[in-house]
Amino acid sequence: MSVIVKPLVTEKMNQITEKFGNKYGFIVEKKADKAQIKKAVEELYGVKVVSVNTMIAPAKKRSRYTKAGIINGRVPSYKKAIVTLAEGETIDFYSNI
Repeated sequence: MSVIVKPLVTEKMNQITEKFGNKYGFIVEKKADKAQIKKAVEELYGVKVVSVNTMIAPAKKRSRYTKAGIINGRVPSYKKAIVTLAEGETIDFYSNI
């Protein structure tokens, strides 16, 4: 089981990275703890992690209006991790594109 699901590339996360320079976001498995996340990021990207902050985003209800009527559903909850790297360390998410 992989700890890191995918990097978090949103406008808000990009603003945080630009403001602080060494903070990056990841969507991780719900059962992963901070030590596992730190180890996974260090192994995957070859950087030194200083700290890890985690949060669980709650599930949300969504509805769509269609020709057949209103369709109700929900978006599942997920766990986010904000990783702070050591000074001078960077991660380039776009290098493989």
